[in-house]
Amino acid sequence: MSAAASEPVTDDTLRQAGALLRATADELCPAVFTDPQNLAVEAAGPLQGYGVGSVNDRGPAAGWVRREVLLEKPGSDLTLTLEATRAGGTLRRLSFTVLGQTGERPLMTALADGSCSIHHGRALQYDDGSSAGTLLHLTADLTQIETTEALNPPVPAGKDPGGVTVAHIDSGVNYLLPEITARLARDEKGRALGRDFWDRDDRPFDGDTGRSPFFPIRHGTPVASLLVDEAPDIRLLPYRYPRPDMTRMGEIVSAAVAAKARVVALPMGSRQREDWESFAAAAERHSDLLFIVSAGNDGRDIDANPLYPASLALENMIVVTSADAFGRLAAGSNWGATSVDLMVPAEQLEVIDYRGARGRASGSSYAVPRVAAMAARLSAAHPDWQAAELKQAILARAVAPLQRGAAKVAAGWIPNPAEDN
Repeated sequence: MSAAASEPVTDDTLRQAGALLRATADELCPAVFTDPQNLAVEAAGPLQGYGVGSVNDRGPAAGWVRREVLLEKPGSDLTLTLEATRAGGTLRRLSFTVLGQTGERPLMTALADGSCSIHHGRALQYDDGSSAGTLLHLTADLTQIETTEALNPPVPAGKDPGGVTVAHIDSGVNYLLPEITARLARDEKGRALGRDFWDRDDRPFDGDTGRSPFFPIRHGTPVASLLVDEAPDIRLLPYRYPRPDMTRMGEIVSAAVAAKARVVALPMGSRQREDWESFAAAAERHSDLLFIVSAGNDGRDIDANPLYPASLALENMIVVTSADAFGRLAAGSNWGATSVDLMVPAEQLEVIDYRGARGRASGSSYAVPRVAAMAARLSAAHPDWQAAELKQAILARAVAPLQRGAAKVAAGWIPNPAEDN
């Protein structure tokens, strides 16, 4: 993130978007959320000509808890979506968003409290015809840029570090951080071999924008930081997963094979089996790759309520979940006496976040890099081992967990995955 003295928003389209959002907060809110169908927009100012296109409610008809209102203007390229949540009939959280290209391109969003007072704004700048290149953090009046974040920067130059190649499939990584840059797998010309299968380019920069393009989730960097910390001699091969088209997960496996990966870290999952069919077929074809997969963090038994890919029957896969330091399943972590292989300590671990700051993280996602790092170290020590031998050696290190009652996992608990025996 780049921080500097505030500078004015100069882009004409974004200035227009800001004016629309301010007018929405000042002139329409909260009336637009109480009786939007009968709302009469004043025929003056930035909202001139805008009218209600649709209203969608969630919750009881007489007591909605979330309402979305679409405002449109004939002939205009800009549309507005207004969202509100309420509790006990009182407005709590509001957001107003301007979309360009008639609803196709997010431009600016503003967050407001229940009194319709804007307290935060963000905007996107597009560097080319399709992808957002910069995220702008705005002042509450939406006229000044406080800080900026690059969303798709070039990968820094470097040399291949050598070592066992570990593919990491996630939301991408912040490859601008020196800890990540130094371990990137590269070709003979120094070009990084990772790939963004979401945007279909060679810049797998960290950011899951599935929930919101303005508030990306930065999951991949802290996971990767733990991986390179516990296996400091690996070649890191980051892939940003293809959320818009999960049928392309099989392509990632093929790319990992082409890049000579030995281990694949996969700290993600979903409930939709169909999302993982191409992945399952590719993983089965490439039995020499060992996949380390998260059991998830829904606090459920995935034998009874499957999560994928963890619940797939793949011989070259180890499914891991998080335990505390005493061998007890961590609160919120998934389990399965058949589907989940291992528990490892993955609570309050030190990681490096997207910004480069050190912090703590917990959950099954962080069990993945610990076991993937173990697999990489074993592979370095035994370069002739295939996935089956690596898996066998890892599971052989498991001991009975200290937790009482019915077994939560198939193989047991590894108290310290970073320790080489």
